[in-house]
Amino acid sequence: MKSWFVYIVKCVDDSLYTGITVDVESRVTKHNKGDGAKYTRARLPVELVWYKKCKNESFARKREAEIKGWSRSKKLELIGSS
Repeated sequence: MKSWFVYIVKCVDDSLYTGITVDVESRVTKHNKGDGAKYTRARLPVELVWYKKCKNESFARKREAEIKGWSRSKKLELIGSS
């Protein structure tokens, strides 16, 4: 059984992008090569600022959706608390 992670990267324009993956390091590398999400392609490079292991893919997707709905200040609070 593979582990799933939810993660946040900070883009070069200081915006935050939230996603899920089974391999955080490889996903961030993919983003920085321009092979990641459309959102990050125009905002390279990105820097990993937070990630958390989830119990399964379903939980990771739910957590991702929850975080994406948060304000920037709440996301920064999460990043600062880790």
